[in-house]
Amino acid sequence: MANEFPDLFPGFKSETVETEEAQLFCRVGGSGPPLVLLHGYPQSHTCWHKVAPLLAERFTLVLPDLPGYGSSSIPALSQDHHAYSKRTMANSIVELMRLLGFDKFHLAGHDRGGRVAYRLALDHPHAVSRVAVLDILPTFDYWEKLDRQFGLKVYHWMFLAQPAPFPEKLIAASPVRFLEHTLASWTGNKSLDCFSEEALDDNRAWFRDPDRISATCEDYRAGATIDFEHDSLDHQAGNQILIPLLALWGEKGIATSVESPLDVWRSWCPHAEGQPVPGGHFLPEEAWQETADALRKFFAD
Repeated sequence: MANEFPDLFPGFKSETVETEEAQLFCRVGGSGPPLVLLHGYPQSHTCWHKVAPLLAERFTLVLPDLPGYGSSSIPALSQDHHAYSKRTMANSIVELMRLLGFDKFHLAGHDRGGRVAYRLALDHPHAVSRVAVLDILPTFDYWEKLDRQFGLKVYHWMFLAQPAPFPEKLIAASPVRFLEHTLASWTGNKSLDCFSEEALDDNRAWFRDPDRISATCEDYRAGATIDFEHDSLDHQAGNQILIPLLALWGEKGIATSVESPLDVWRSWCPHAEGQPVPGGHFLPEEAWQETADALRKFFAD
């Protein structure tokens, strides 16, 4: 699948790396300190194609597809959702980077990738220098906040987390329509205008695969169970992120469901910094220049 569409990352290498839990497809390019960029739902690494050229001037970028997404392998579903927990995914990213020759790296994640990113910062503080999270709040805080208004805004959290195969069967009946509705509805102007046609074509192709639809649902089932449990234990123990953390959120994004996203992040990382950027949820495409500038400044520091 990686070669079926126009190359959105000219000059980058394509790699498929075998980790203990999954085969991870990734793109590698640029020069300088290593920086991992993790995508979210319902996208793949291609969501970074507008930001990558600007960051590649200063950093060696590694852009993986998360397990089950894009061109990475699809771990088996299980009753405890272990393979799709953010802890397991974070372990795989640490292993990926070690196999690529990097024992320590910078890390940024959007949406589900942001959840992998902050989990990695909690579990592997020795492996990551700085971490950025884009348009999310911690999983624990989302579930604790859930009320009528927030539930309507993030209805997909409950829908996708339903037991298999209920949500995946419904989505598979019209996958492209579901994909395009989801993408458009989370943007600031409720349209697909910010997404390039090449990235959309790549997204449509892999999202038609019933097994991948099921994998992305399993991601949310993990979020409602094992991920929440891991966050709860850290919250109860007072565990915090000790490395520098940057939180970015869209002015019309999902993280604005609370009065101050930065205050929430400072309960997990006292020295967190952050700011809003224009647009909705999809910062790397709706506000690619502002996002690239903020990430470049933060990681260059």
